Amino acid sequence: MCLAIPSKIVQINDLMATIDVYGARRDVSLMLLPEEANLGDYVLVHAGFAIQKVDTKAAEDALNLLKELAEAMGQEEFKE
Repeated sequence: MCLAIPSKIVQINDLMATIDVYGARRDVSLMLLPEEANLGDYVLVHAGFAIQKVDTKAAEDALNLLKELAEAMGQEEFKE
């Protein structure tokens, strides 16, 4: 099973984007995204491809929940 974490687009160059999740950055393809992506959008990523845009509020809620879970499990190095 795969857990998709909402990732914020911080840079776009043609059909490639740089995403950020709590400071971890990665380049992903936008080729499979069914709609146009913009800076600041949140996307779900699978196997290096953005596959779905996510509502900003829902993405931020999910990230906050993951942060709370990590903190409850004693993850001291979880960063925002």
